[in-house]
Amino acid sequence: MNIFVKIALVLVFGLIGGRVARRFNLPNVTGYLIGGLFLGPSFLKIITEVDVPVINFVNELALSAIAFNIGGEFLIKTIKKLGKEVFIITVAEVMGVVLLVFSVMFFLMKQEFVFSIIVASMSAATAPAGTMMVIRQYRAKGKMTDTILPVAALDDALGIMVFGLALSLAKVALGQVTGSTLQLVMAPFIEITLSLLLGLVLGFILTKITEKVNSQEELTSILICFVLISSGLAMATGLSSLLSSMMMGAVFVNLGHKPARVFNNINTFIPPFNILFFAFAGSSLDLSILGQIGILGLAYVFARMFGKVWGASLGAMVAKSDPVIVKHLGWALLPQGGISIGLSMVVRAQLPEFSDGIVTLILFSVLVFEIAGPILAKVAITNAGELGTES
Repeated sequence: MNIFVKIALVLVFGLIGGRVARRFNLPNVTGYLIGGLFLGPSFLKIITEVDVPVINFVNELALSAIAFNIGGEFLIKTIKKLGKEVFIITVAEVMGVVLLVFSVMFFLMKQEFVFSIIVASMSAATAPAGTMMVIRQYRAKGKMTDTILPVAALDDALGIMVFGLALSLAKVALGQVTGSTLQLVMAPFIEITLSLLLGLVLGFILTKITEKVNSQEELTSILICFVLISSGLAMATGLSSLLSSMMMGAVFVNLGHKPARVFNNINTFIPPFNILFFAFAGSSLDLSILGQIGILGLAYVFARMFGKVWGASLGAMVAKSDPVIVKHLGWALLPQGGISIGLSMVVRAQLPEFSDGIVTLILFSVLVFEIAGPILAKVAITNAGELGTES
């Protein structure tokens, strides 16, 4: 079967999975994953190792676009308005979940350092789509509801940075980075700094170019070009394409001419690639390996859940937030999706010797939290007294 037919089948199965998921009030991403699962080694075996180059291209493009959109959430005037409360809560939540997951994996479950640090760094990111679906469906309003989205956006950004640091540490531990002790210590920070600098430069250039563009066709083409350039330059220089794309989006949203039209443009172009991205991720899941996860998978799920809840509560207490936020916010930040899946695809490309176990664990976690996350979010919003009338 040629690659064109395979891609068509991935889209079809993803779309069908999305429709089925909506019938059960589940997020679309869950359906895309399950749709892709049927094309992988566990069932029809249509998507195989031969298709890895195409999968890697789709993953890189979709993930860079997602990172660009995350950067677009960081409008300086909005960040100033939110103040330090959101920042403190998010930092505490990210640190809490990463430290707890790493401790459970490394000390309790006796996993290797590289495995433990990577999966811990991937536990921070939140996929707010499921929670936002609940907020819109029940017209929720209140202090906690207003805090959910900015915290979710910021913890995605911090999660990407933590992952970049963890990936660099993993490479050092595996002996893939050589040099003096000082060079080994500084390598992760240099990589993050240079990745952000690359995004800063590209974002500034994008700003200047789009000032003189009026047609939607040209604008879309330029956006695709810059997303590809960001990924290509980052990969060629050993930097993080996620961080560079995110910084490019952050620079553009603050300096660009009518940035809303640019982000709307990329959001109209990228949906088919998002479906392919999630469905391909599902197709890489081998249920026979999933059956071997057992206690390790449950340990990861519970460590991530309590790490986020306790971390968010501690941050809210330090920031002197409303008691409702202290008590309930963490339970609304549990959905896990696009960013975590994307990071697992980066692991598949850069740490192939660890990829099977990490990818399977993360996809298992995503399936759990994409189903349970919205339910727990509804319970949290209800307990916070912010649930309105169902629309």
